[in-house]
Amino acid sequence: MFVQTVALKEVKFYAFHGFYPEEQLTGSHFSIDVEVTFIPSGDTEDLKHTVNYEVINSILISAMQNTQKLLETVVKNIIDELIKIYPFIATAVVGIKKLHPPMPGEIGHSFVQLTYTSSK
Repeated sequence: MFVQTVALKEVKFYAFHGFYPEEQLTGSHFSIDVEVTFIPSGDTEDLKHTVNYEVINSILISAMQNTQKLLETVVKNIIDELIKIYPFIATAVVGIKKLHPPMPGEIGHSFVQLTYTSSK
């Protein structure tokens, strides 16, 4: 049995997610990693039998345009949409980094990740 992985790594955005009102006014730079796995079936040259990473990118764009207070919500929304479009996904791992979060000190990034595993 084969398990196929489709991923987008380090997809960069400037968006306005943040708990504090000033974060939602000034915005921040973000980087997102998405990785999904599934058992392939059918013709490997047919997009109906795989996860299209262009679709993943459009899901990310939409999620990043929809301002949220918590990155946990952003990540959950991305996974929910992936499962809705691709119900055959076995696992999905989505991580988001807020680059240089507005806190004292030199912080490279904050990070939130959520992992989904199908119960099938």
